[in-house]
Amino acid sequence: MVLQPEEWVRQHCVQYLINEKKYPKSLINVEKELKINKLKKRYDIVVFNSDGSIHLIVECKAPKITINQSTFDQIARYNLALNATYLMVTNGLNHYYCSIDFDEERYQFLKDIPSYNE
Repeated sequence: MVLQPEEWVRQHCVQYLINEKKYPKSLINVEKELKINKLKKRYDIVVFNSDGSIHLIVECKAPKITINQSTFDQIARYNLALNATYLMVTNGLNHYYCSIDFDEERYQFLKDIPSYNE
């Protein structure tokens, strides 16, 4: 089986989260379906907190896809249903991270996402 470009990015991102950021495999969920306003959508990677709340959503794109505002709008729409603390968008070459301020209803870009600490 040949890995599609987006799947290559997803697999490398999962390895990064496990090996570099020390997130337990048991808290990482890959490619599941969710409903947003009665539409079925799929997320690429979600990392849960130990209490079951969502810590991080990752949107993976193929390396040839440029990450732009519409990419962030997509993950922000997903987050309306998921309420993650952090968002990450990657095409395997460029990675963007942000944290969500639910009180102010805005996101703030970060240099990186935090490592796992429980």
